[in-house]
Amino acid sequence: MIDAAELIDNEFLRQFEIKIDDHLAKIEYSLQDRKIFLTKIIIPEDISNENFSKEFLAAVFEQIEERNLSVVPTSPEIAKFVRSNRKYKRMLPVGLRI
Repeated sequence: MIDAAELIDNEFLRQFEIKIDDHLAKIEYSLQDRKIFLTKIIIPEDISNENFSKEFLAAVFEQIEERNLSVVPTSPEIAKFVRSNRKYKRMLPVGLRI
């Protein structure tokens, strides 16, 4: 459903964005040193696909991994995603446990 070409890193607003049927889903972040703090995920109610948030987060994590950044999830929903996907746990900074 989500193509990497559709995912936009809006550095000005500090958020990853994807537009689905005139609705904007986004993940807000803060960048400090070599760490990216994922602070909030906002998915419009009109996007009813239950797997959308997982696919959106996976696409964001892939883009972050390409940039060799550590991820600090501060949103409970994003932390839950990391806990349920072992392959992304390696992207956490040393000493951070979720």
